[in-house]
Amino acid sequence: MPTRIRLQRRGKKGSPFFHIVIADGRAPRDGKFIETIGTYNPLTTPASIELDSEKALEWLKNGASPSETVHAIFKYKGIVYKYHLLKGVKKGALTQEQAEAKFQSWLLEKETKIKSKINQKSQEEKQIEKKLIEAEEKANQKKADAVAAKRAKEAAKLAAKDAPIEETVVENTTDEVTTEPTSTEQA
Repeated sequence: MPTRIRLQRRGKKGSPFFHIVIADGRAPRDGKFIETIGTYNPLTTPASIELDSEKALEWLKNGASPSETVHAIFKYKGIVYKYHLLKGVKKGALTQEQAEAKFQSWLLEKETKIKSKINQKSQEEKQIEKKLIEAEEKANQKKADAVAAKRAKEAAKLAAKDAPIEETVVENTTDEVTTEPTSTEQA
């Protein structure tokens, strides 16, 4: 019986959630399985993976082959690297302590990378949010300026309509009176 380590889909339509299971290679994707060794939620950022690494390592030692996605998850969690180190211990290239020290240093490095990515992503999100807020404030200011200008024009029009018409008196500074022929005299 060829065993496979693969994902079993759970969750509703449009929001997948997966169990990492050990199953017979001939069984359907969501069918019978031997054992559940973890969960995988791709919707969170970063994807949340809960995995029993000891069981996964034991199944790899027993010859179970992971699917491509599960293999990528195992690489991300360090199970493939640990399996590789244990092969080196079995061959005599490393001691158990050396292998464990290498794995712990790799694990520490991986955790710092993940934390730095999370921090960088949160900083980028904050910068994007700040830019959006600034753009919205500018747009609101433009709208407020346009509304104020429109109200000022309307107020000027109302003031012009309501203001009494002033008669302007033109004084003739010269004593000479010029007589111009009117249109009735010409006719």
